Amino acid sequence: MGERILVVECLSLPMSVTYYSDTAPKLAFSGFAQLASRNHSCDVLIIGGGFTGLGTALTLSGNGLDVIVIEAGKLASGASGRNGGQIHIGQRQDPMSLEAQYGHDQARALWDLSMDARSHLDELILSHHIDCDQREGLIHAWHKPKFAREDQAYKEFVERRYSYEGLTLLDKDKTAEALGTDVYFGALRDAKGGHLHPLKLALGLAKAAEENGVLIVEDVRAHGFKRRSDHVHIELEQGLIIKAKTLVLAGNGLMEGLDEDIDSRLLSINNFILTTEPLKDDLILTGNEAAADSRFVVNYWRKTADNRLLFGGGENYSPHFPKDIKAFVRKNMLKIYPNLKDIGISHAWGGTLAITANRAPFVRDLGGGVLVSAGYSGQGVVLAPYFGHLLAKSVLKDNSGLSILSQIKVPPLFGIKALRKPAMVAGLSYYALLDKWG
Repeated sequence: MGERILVVECLSLPMSVTYYSDTAPKLAFSGFAQLASRNHSCDVLIIGGGFTGLGTALTLSGNGLDVIVIEAGKLASGASGRNGGQIHIGQRQDPMSLEAQYGHDQARALWDLSMDARSHLDELILSHHIDCDQREGLIHAWHKPKFAREDQAYKEFVERRYSYEGLTLLDKDKTAEALGTDVYFGALRDAKGGHLHPLKLALGLAKAAEENGVLIVEDVRAHGFKRRSDHVHIELEQGLIIKAKTLVLAGNGLMEGLDEDIDSRLLSINNFILTTEPLKDDLILTGNEAAADSRFVVNYWRKTADNRLLFGGGENYSPHFPKDIKAFVRKNMLKIYPNLKDIGISHAWGGTLAITANRAPFVRDLGGGVLVSAGYSGQGVVLAPYFGHLLAKSVLKDNSGLSILSQIKVPPLFGIKALRKPAMVAGLSYYALLDKWG
């Protein structure tokens, strides 16, 4: 019998009806009876059933390993199945900043890693025949003139230093033509960016993992773990105990309480999305790109395969979602597209993601047989499946990718535990106000 790997999600929001859940395949993963009847020991236990966990499990199963996936809610019911579906290029930190912090060689290694992640996403979709409505092109629109200088500098930097191609600067008129709104001062178009249906992608990864022999179990929650001399002891609900040689923590923004080191570096925030009824014309996003703007609290949008506008805008730092998510997001949409004031809204939902103080991903070997990858700060569609792959490679004794990511500094949010979240929220609220000021 091969090695057994279990994937567990410790916390998860209920998978309420979203545009994604209404338009994705209806797949069920109900292997609890098989899990309950087995001896609960494994070589690798993964907490988190989204892009990171599935990316880890898929690579491990592809190497002849026996894999089990356990999900606290429904598969991808965290950020993986509820996000904006945007494909961004690079790390969350810009490459100029990374070179200033780490020097050219290390920054270039991080850039190359992000390019590998982009290629890896395409390979996953192609090799596993995942129909996830992928389209090319991403427009970064400037809500203030000063961002023209920043994007011009970024374009020149990555073209000169990294030989990156595919970037085009758009003036105000070209931006208005591309987006169907005149509220922006210009934009940068990245031909290698894009967008997709994230829940279809996650379910496609799960289906591929299942076909590779992975047992997927939903609706089982992890309560905590303890390191032992030769294994990690994990406690699940319903009285289940798992003994694993290696534990991979991949629950992103829904892992609070599992590990103090992780809690000190990740802040969970909520972001909100709506979809309209199908548009009657093609005046918005005429090239079918995705779009995001330069605000600190980013507005982001794209058209779906059935010609709806999917618009994300607004966030909060509370354990609770707004009572009327539709109205909460719609007010931001109408600032950009006032002509949509009479269009119907078909779906509105929220999701929880994790950010870090400097927006760098937290990818580490925490010692004692515990690995973590989390804190994608809004760029998990590309990075999370690949970082899961790198965690799997580390389990398979190839630490090259993990060693590069482990060198990224991710400072604690705040020294005193009780003040971490209030201090971070105060800072986020301040920068959000700058969106409104000159």
